[in-house]
Amino acid sequence: MPGFELFGEQEKKEVQQVLDTGVLMRYGFDGMRDGKWKAKELEKALEERMGVKHAQLVSSGTAALTIALASAGVGAGDEVLMPTFTFVASFESILALGAVPILVGIDDTLTLDPEAVEKAITEKTKVVMPVHMCGSMADLRALKAICEKHNLLLLEDACQAIGGTYEGKPLGSYGDLGCFSFDYVKTITCGEGGAVITDNDTFYKNADHYSDHGHDHVGLDRGAEAHPFLGYNYRISELHAAVGLAQIARLNDFLAIQKETYTVLREALESIPEVTFRRVPNGGEESYAFLSFFLPDAILAKQAHTALAANGVDACFYWYDNNWHYYRQWEHLLEKKSLGKLPTELYKQLPDYSIIDFSKSDHWMGRTVSCLIKLGWSREEVSNRAATMVKTIRSVVKG
Repeated sequence: MPGFELFGEQEKKEVQQVLDTGVLMRYGFDGMRDGKWKAKELEKALEERMGVKHAQLVSSGTAALTIALASAGVGAGDEVLMPTFTFVASFESILALGAVPILVGIDDTLTLDPEAVEKAITEKTKVVMPVHMCGSMADLRALKAICEKHNLLLLEDACQAIGGTYEGKPLGSYGDLGCFSFDYVKTITCGEGGAVITDNDTFYKNADHYSDHGHDHVGLDRGAEAHPFLGYNYRISELHAAVGLAQIARLNDFLAIQKETYTVLREALESIPEVTFRRVPNGGEESYAFLSFFLPDAILAKQAHTALAANGVDACFYWYDNNWHYYRQWEHLLEKKSLGKLPTELYKQLPDYSIIDFSKSDHWMGRTVSCLIKLGWSREEVSNRAATMVKTIRSVVKG
């Protein structure tokens, strides 16, 4: 991770085919295309890879989340349960529909705590949205049971976890809907892009229309298409899809590299008694995009993160203080900051997060350091990195 590290001839070939046709838009211009439909090809490849009936390519992971929610009828006043540890796109997509993001605590999986989810459900709850951060998953079996008990939708945000599996199913395919991001720093990239996957025919049809101004895509004359409902422009381009088409064909190779590097680093860190590791739920296999581990307390974790950077170990993250990924720094959400007035119903329904106890989340996140697994490292670089990490962390925990 990320796939751009290994751009090569495959990506160039796919992009050049699009440029040769001159058709950069995914819809229309049939006669000019010379049979080239990169977005459709990538959707087909995703359906096969994820074992689902439908995939809809869109312009970003944020767009994918927004479209997935909209396709399931989520709208004004509906509550969506989401974790305190995620990317800001999670609540942005919810707010974009006038729905209400309800922050819920995490556990040692660094994802939604099922017990906290059960307690957060109200009569307005419509969706449970686990976010498989840093390549690993939530307790999906427990969350699915909760959703079935309360008649809720399970929407998997697998934007950071493509290639991971749970109970033999690809992440994103376990719930009612799944979303991926193919932005520039994901395991496979389109440069910019995303996808919604589902087995639900209605959700897919809605996603197909909603992502293209409500066009129903019936017939061969785009100008004569009907508009069954309002939609917006979340289309992906053929150029972006072409890059993704080359990358998905290389996904197994990328995952193998990530697993090999992850294993070397983890086995090295296992020699330090004070280091423990993020829990992967039984039946799950992560994508190995990050190695996430715990120090005994938040002070040591922060010190370790600082020392790693000082010793040349880059791409490590201390999420507890991160502006984009942990609730403590989301002042724009917590203080309800917006360029224009938020809808009155939404404004009144947003919780006062300043009085909510997220100490359990803080307990886990404060102790966590996550290290990105890069695809471009040589074996020698990985070996040297492992040795430096062990030496550095040992010096921190021994004081």
